[in-house]
Amino acid sequence: MINYIWVAMTIIGIIFAMFNGTMDDVNKAVFQGAQDAVTLCIGLISVLVFWLGLMKIAQSSGLLDILAKLFRPFVKKLFPDIPDDHPAMGYILSNLMANMFGLGNAATPLGIKAMEQLKKLNGDKDSASRSMITFLVINTSSLTIIPTTVLAIRMNYDSASPAEIVLPTLIATICSTLGAIFIDRFFYNRKNRSGVK
Repeated sequence: MINYIWVAMTIIGIIFAMFNGTMDDVNKAVFQGAQDAVTLCIGLISVLVFWLGLMKIAQSSGLLDILAKLFRPFVKKLFPDIPDDHPAMGYILSNLMANMFGLGNAATPLGIKAMEQLKKLNGDKDSASRSMITFLVINTSSLTIIPTTVLAIRMNYDSASPAEIVLPTLIATICSTLGAIFIDRFFYNRKNRSGVK
């Protein structure tokens, strides 16, 4: 559906520019946008490679395992219907760690794998299980300690103080994650009280 929306917006914009006599501006914007996108991607690659390298070092040194053990009791309370030894738990913990370090690109494949495992645990039903909904809510709110991608963008565009976003991001993501968990539990408990299966 989103593809149709983008195509429609593009076609409407081009038709409007043709009738408005601003096709030259559209052409300039297309080429300038393409150039800016390449520049931004190259700038992001260096920072993401650095942080992914640090994540690999943290994984090899056992730091990620320590963090995963630290968060496991909390995650177990959020996902009580997932067995301890199930692969979904490992993917969920890895996804949360990647999101905490602002590595959304690295977190996405882990999130997809977690959802695949949760779907298997749900018996491959078409409806989402409690754990799938909770994981989606937490993944969307995404507690972030170091907003790596945003820092990279700010540095790429020569921000005077690229790191000043760290504390507001931490506060905002703590609030969004706590709010997401509260709303998830509220609706889950309400559903259980009403006896809806």
